[in-house]
Amino acid sequence: MPAAVLAVAAWLLVVLALVTYVAADPTLDANQLFFLVDVVGAGVYGTVAGVVLARRAHPVPVILGLTAIGLGLAAFSYGYTQLASVRSGLPWQGAIEPLQNTAWIPGTLALFLVVPWLIRDGRLDAAARAGLVAGTLTIVWFFVARTFTDTAQIWLIAPVVTLGLAAAVDAGRRWRRGPVAERVGLGWLCLGTTLMALSFLPLALPPTWPSLWMLTPLTQLVVQAFYPAAILVSVLRQRMWGLDLPVSRAVLAGSLTVGLLGLYVVVATALAGLLPTADSVLAQAVAAGAVAVAVQPFRLWLQRRVHDLVYGEGGDPARVVRRLGARFAEAETPEDLLAELAGGVAVALRLESVTVWRSGDADPVARRGEPTGDPTTVELIHRGAPVGRLTVTAPPGEALGARSRKSLDELASVVATGLALVQATRDLDAARERLSTVRLEERRVIRRELHDGLGPSLAGIRLGLQGVRNLLRTDSDAAVRLLESLQVQLDHQVDGVRSLSRNLFPPILDELGLAAALDELAAQHARGGFALDVRAQLPARVDVYAGAAAYGIVVEAVSNARRHSGADGCRVEAVCAATESGGRQLTVTIRDGGTGFDSGRDAGVGTRSMRERAGELGGTLVIDSLEPHGTRVTARLPLAPS
Repeated sequence: MPAAVLAVAAWLLVVLALVTYVAADPTLDANQLFFLVDVVGAGVYGTVAGVVLARRAHPVPVILGLTAIGLGLAAFSYGYTQLASVRSGLPWQGAIEPLQNTAWIPGTLALFLVVPWLIRDGRLDAAARAGLVAGTLTIVWFFVARTFTDTAQIWLIAPVVTLGLAAAVDAGRRWRRGPVAERVGLGWLCLGTTLMALSFLPLALPPTWPSLWMLTPLTQLVVQAFYPAAILVSVLRQRMWGLDLPVSRAVLAGSLTVGLLGLYVVVATALAGLLPTADSVLAQAVAAGAVAVAVQPFRLWLQRRVHDLVYGEGGDPARVVRRLGARFAEAETPEDLLAELAGGVAVALRLESVTVWRSGDADPVARRGEPTGDPTTVELIHRGAPVGRLTVTAPPGEALGARSRKSLDELASVVATGLALVQATRDLDAARERLSTVRLEERRVIRRELHDGLGPSLAGIRLGLQGVRNLLRTDSDAAVRLLESLQVQLDHQVDGVRSLSRNLFPPILDELGLAAALDELAAQHARGGFALDVRAQLPARVDVYAGAAAYGIVVEAVSNARRHSGADGCRVEAVCAATESGGRQLTVTIRDGGTGFDSGRDAGVGTRSMRERAGELGGTLVIDSLEPHGTRVTARLPLAPS
């Protein structure tokens, strides 16, 4: 309701001012430029005040509304005075006529002495509070002084210009070094504040310079091309629902018109001073040509600036991605990387919070800000598979517009890639840890075999040789029999060492392939009385990594079957086949007819080793019981492309 009242009141005064002005049919004079400034300002700032106040409760739109009403009263006063000069007897002429010189003062001065200090998201700091107080006092002092004098002297104008430039400097400082979320629009606000402040300087110049008085109204008209839009964007930020395109086009058209008109005036004036009077037409033609040449490059340059003003960094996802990529170099850990991603998205789109979730996790992986409003969720897809979700919230009282949602969808692919990278890093770390554990267990097995098997046997052989030496002189037959026994023990240990070496990585696996290595393994177990039925349908060469993993799994599974199943043999099947996804897979199955598999029993070193060998290649391993009895071990290992 207050927004509508301000906008309607401002436009009602504009209509009354224009009606009275047209009814008076006045002759042209110097004050009509100021009348034009008042009419344009009342309509523009009244509209901006209504739009902003309808979307956000803030002191700035209230000031803009009062400014519009003040300018409308000044314009109406001028039109009413002109009408009274041709129609005598109009009521309240004495009360209305002074308004054209005073009603505009509070609002117009507040535009560059008060408003720039108030446009910020956080609390006012000491400098802002001091600037706000100084600006308010200057407005009151200027209003009182102008009420009692019609002339603007340097002592009256200097404080206004000085404090206006101070407000511009503060806006420029925050644009360059302030919080990133507050920077959008501050550059234009700084430029507009500077021009508004400098436009009052000609009012203090001596009356002997009559041509310079026009700078004040002309400068203020130029400022209207972008200053209201800068206020609109700076205050509303993401609350510009449906206004983005109209505002950007209006600012572009206004700024382009003003810029080209200024170029025409400068070129034409300069050439008119250099060329003879008779060549004034030539000067105008050259100026028009300069405008025609400059229109396209100036439009492109200006369009980029206006786009940044209205949409900010989030309007160009490619630039945001480049900015995020530059920040990735500072991340030292995967968690830092995701934190930088969340922070970059929050800053680019000016969001209250950004939370990154990984699929299956109850806690977020990264979060920037604390959410208070309704969340917007975007699924994170990497290589066609969901890896998590991105949840964002807009600041309180705001909502994501269509452009922000589109930018969020485009940035989600970058976040998904970062999340996949973090997951891959974690998987790699976990695989390394598991691999280290398995390798440590394998080393312990080797140490146990050497310490508990080979070591004591060699010690016994040494003692036997010592006994042979003692028997050589007293009982040579006993010495010979002892030597034969020691030779049998030594042959047994040699076979054990060879078996251990072959189990780790037999030379035949590297030389002749997996099928030959499995046949050799069957022959070794056959000599020990355990039948190994090998059925391998394999190409001549199998991926070396998959072959080594498959061989290690077969060795462990056969050893477990021989030790624990109670069966006198088992079957080993190995086959290569195509998968549904188009790749190839090596499947190895080991079956025995023993007592079966107890799934409730803790996995031993051999079982863990088999699972780790399959997991290292991205494969799977399943151990289950067969009916009526027996155990089956199935390993599926992906093969690298040929």
